[in-house]
Amino acid sequence: MALRNIQFFFFFSDYKVRNKQHLRKWIQQLITQEAGLKISAINIIICDDPYLLEINQAYLDHDTYTDIITFDLSQEEDVLSTDIYISIDRIIENASLFSNKSTEDELHRVIAHGLLHLCGYNDEAEDEKKEMTDAEDRWLGARSWK
Repeated sequence: MALRNIQFFFFFSDYKVRNKQHLRKWIQQLITQEAGLKISAINIIICDDPYLLEINQAYLDHDTYTDIITFDLSQEEDVLSTDIYISIDRIIENASLFSNKSTEDELHRVIAHGLLHLCGYNDEAEDEKKEMTDAEDRWLGARSWK
C-alpha cells in the first residue's frame, strides 16, 4: 500500500496537519493491525463547524455539531475506502474542554476513533465505549514520532 492513498484536504480551514508522513504510517498500522484491511483511499477532510453541520444535516439527518463523520465507501470486504470529515473547530474546543491535550493530540484521537469504527468498534453501550477509549489510548501511545 502506498502511503499516498492517505490524503488530507482542507475546506474552510487554514489548519495545517503536521508530520503527515508519520501520521500516514500510523493510520496504515492501525488499519492493518486492527482489521487486516488494505487501503484503497483514506481522505481526511479538515473543515469548520458550519461545513460539517451541513453534512450532518444532509446525510445523517442530525442538526447538531460533531467532531467527526466517517463515510465507509468500501466496495470490497478487505479493502478500505473512506472519507473522514473532521471539524477543526470541535477539535480545538474539545482539546481545551475535555482532554487538556494539544489540538494535535485531540485530532489524532478523533482520527483513531473514526478509523476504529471502520475496523468494527462501536461505542453505543458503556462496555463498547470503554473498549473504544482503550483502543484510542493504545493507538495514541503507539505514535512513534511523539
